[in-house]
Amino acid sequence: MEANENKMGTMPIKKLLINMSLPIMISMLVQALYNVVDSIFVAQISENALTAVSLAFPVQNLMIAIAVGTGVGTNALLSRALGEKDFKKVNDLASNAVLLGVFSYVVFSILGLLFSKAYFRFQTNDAQIIEYGVAYLSIICIGSIGKFLQIVFERLLQSTGKTIYTMITQSTGAIINIILDPILIFGLFGMPRMGTAGAAIATVIGQIVAAILAIIFNLKVNKEIEINMKGFKPNLEIIKSIYAIGIPSIIMMSITSVTTYGLNNILKKFSSTAIAVLGVYFKLQSFIFMPVFGLTNGMVPIIAYNYGAREKERLIETIKLSMLYGLGIMTFGIVMIQLFPEKILALFNASKNMLSIGVPALRIISLGYLFAGFSIVASSVYQALGNGVLSLTNAISRQLVVLLPAAYLLSLLGNVNRIWWSFPIAEIMSLVLSIIFLRYIYNQKILPIEDSNLY
Repeated sequence: MEANENKMGTMPIKKLLINMSLPIMISMLVQALYNVVDSIFVAQISENALTAVSLAFPVQNLMIAIAVGTGVGTNALLSRALGEKDFKKVNDLASNAVLLGVFSYVVFSILGLLFSKAYFRFQTNDAQIIEYGVAYLSIICIGSIGKFLQIVFERLLQSTGKTIYTMITQSTGAIINIILDPILIFGLFGMPRMGTAGAAIATVIGQIVAAILAIIFNLKVNKEIEINMKGFKPNLEIIKSIYAIGIPSIIMMSITSVTTYGLNNILKKFSSTAIAVLGVYFKLQSFIFMPVFGLTNGMVPIIAYNYGAREKERLIETIKLSMLYGLGIMTFGIVMIQLFPEKILALFNASKNMLSIGVPALRIISLGYLFAGFSIVASSVYQALGNGVLSLTNAISRQLVVLLPAAYLLSLLGNVNRIWWSFPIAEIMSLVLSIIFLRYIYNQKILPIEDSNLY
């Protein structure tokens, strides 16, 4: 117990931030890799198969949004409780988080079983895309128990500073998925050829294995937390406190699902190829955004812990370093995409038509990355300090007030490549709001702290 407290309370911030974030960043890079590999293999089936998986993305993102949002609330509150040495609250938070993960799975398994076909029929009349999509999405939803439990138990490990174990769980699940993808999609080594269903099964198996590992690690090495579900009763006050922080995060990520759904419907007026390009972009952007998310996942418990411990200087230093590192990651990403868009798209078996749409799409959208890096880090700062509503406000403004309407208006010009400019426009607006909100949170939460190191 004491060693963990000393780590987040006394270790030099530069070393601590890397120590906390690097394992998560590595595991998220592997996660990004399997997302891309998944689409690369699916693209070998046909462009229709790639379009079907792209259309399924909003639902997958919604599941992740609920799981991650629950984890964000649990993570911030649990780390703060550790800083305040309230260990009963720590255990109650963990037990209620597990319950919420199981409940979320039940809801999505029912939705996936009953409404997958209606979801695809509403978006396309192409029978093959519907067939591919229903096979993929129904399996993803029905088998989502692994995803929900994996994220909940990984967040418990992150909140106590044991991020090395989340690297192991996420990497193991992703590697299993990558190995199983070609075997199940194309029917290698005597397995039946299952197409998009095979891709979904590979994903579900990887997630379940990762969840099992995360549970084992919590039971074996996470001694700061005791989870006892025998005779457990839900604590409504704790659930409310988790979602008070987590719901803004859930809504933020859910907004991405709404925006993607809207963009798909705007793009389908041009061609299914444009939808496939957008799907490929979202897979590719994870290579850049996932490391930044890994950085902020390591940052959040450090900020929450030191806020609870009233360590002002350490809190400020954590924010500054996170901004610097986030900017560096985004700079690397924009350079790679600007230089090699054709080679990147070639991985997805891109036709000439797909290249004509995809190359300008990647180059235009990536222009907003530098602005996005600052906004992502700032958003996590609000959440760590219990002001998730600011993150929500920024997300709603960026995606629903600017991005989606701008994409629609630009589509009226009749050129699909004009639509991509809505992304950098939205990022500039988000940057302005992020600067305003960060100044507000500094004045309200950070400035009043009397640093315990000052005498």
